[in-house]
Amino acid sequence: MRKLYTWAKKSKFSYEGSVVDGTKIFFGSGNQITTSSRQFSELLNHFRGKSVNIGTSRTDAPIGSVGKWLQENVTKTAIASYVGPILIHEGFATKEDGSSIIDFKSVYPGED
Repeated sequence: MRKLYTWAKKSKFSYEGSVVDGTKIFFGSGNQITTSSRQFSELLNHFRGKSVNIGTSRTDAPIGSVGKWLQENVTKTAIASYVGPILIHEGFATKEDGSSIIDFKSVYPGED
């Protein structure tokens, strides 16, 4: 199990698995969300070559942000604060500044 800081580095969360194999993210007081490798692949393909807002708002993630995409395609629960750091930790994206994420790479080698 890996422990990382959330996007804003205000707290920590844990996760099992990987972007390639899918993850189980543990946060808060006993909460967990499962994200499949297919969902990660779709996310990375959708944002490939773009610099976008991470969109960590729990109630109003900006249109076009990673957070909005996750809420529309994975879960209504705001998980961008966890998914962003996982993508960066595993080398699938880069943090550009306080609110942007760039350089999305494919889950599958040779697709970039």
